[in-house]
Amino acid sequence: MRVCVCTIVHHPEDARILHRQIRALLDAGHEVTYIAPFRACNVTPWRNVSPVDVPRAVGRHRLQALRAAHRALVEHSAYADVVLLHDPELLVGLPRAVRRRTVVWDVHEDTAAALSAKGWVPGPLRPLLRPAVRRLENRTERRHRLLLAEEGYRDRFAGDHPVVPNTTYVSDTPPGPPDDRRVIYVGNISLARGGLDMIELARQLQPEGVTVELIGAADPDVRPQLRDAQREGVLRWYGFVPNDRALRIAEGAMAGLSLLHDEPNYRHSMPTKVIEYMARGIPVISTPNPPAVDIIEPGGCGLVVPYGDPGAAADAVRKLRADPTLRTDLAKRGYEIARARFHWPVQADRFVAQLESWAA
Repeated sequence: MRVCVCTIVHHPEDARILHRQIRALLDAGHEVTYIAPFRACNVTPWRNVSPVDVPRAVGRHRLQALRAAHRALVEHSAYADVVLLHDPELLVGLPRAVRRRTVVWDVHEDTAAALSAKGWVPGPLRPLLRPAVRRLENRTERRHRLLLAEEGYRDRFAGDHPVVPNTTYVSDTPPGPPDDRRVIYVGNISLARGGLDMIELARQLQPEGVTVELIGAADPDVRPQLRDAQREGVLRWYGFVPNDRALRIAEGAMAGLSLLHDEPNYRHSMPTKVIEYMARGIPVISTPNPPAVDIIEPGGCGLVVPYGDPGAAADAVRKLRADPTLRTDLAKRGYEIARARFHWPVQADRFVAQLESWAA
């Protein structure tokens, strides 16, 4: 196949888009044209991908990026068997020439529910935008194909759409035991994802010789506090690091953090970072996000702490630090569960086969 992949919102090295889906397509022998904000993110594209650079949609500045992406899609969809879109914004005013192709929307999140966590959307507009988002989703479902990243997204749609979970690569070889010095976070840093909670957690643990390391881009509403904490030596913030390198940095940590707030969009979304920590043999410390709890508690691979309580998260870290047997057992069970249930190549085969069947 020739597959045209497009995003203007996500980083071009987004784990799901590049390291999982595009890699799976290339491994299967297909050709990929990738429309993404390479220059805006200072990214060098993979040599075996045909890159097309567009501006990035940031905050309320989205129109220029959307127009550029639509122009690129008109040009490159003409020879594509499948057009794979990763942002709901791209569906607004999608040109007719693109709509005639086999268009697939990869549904990453509950778009309407996620409006409450998007600081760039004015508060008074959010209730008005939710019905418009639902209408866009219904229209897209009638016109195009959908891939869902979560089983919990099924209820939003009338049809039965395939689910491609956001799992990860799990090594054949079990990782080494976790240390007693580092606590790690991998992913985008925002208020709703517990950004300020992690800064406070770091302040509490820093005098005890525990280093909190945050790996990921930060939203504007937490960036100043992160910079201040880094300057004070409270924590270590790496900024954005490609997913494969970020997880190599995380290996061996005493705990992996997933301190999501109780937001509607998170209540039926599995935090991918939880699975990534498990795959790397890192005990998980998570707030009671239901999909995460459904894995952590039955599997015995981490500790659950209350929402918005950095003190409880700090106590969980202290508990792991004081008990080497506990953290080693949690790490071992997490790896075993990840290897048995969440190894990406299993999903990769289904993902590629699904696109092949739609192209045919």
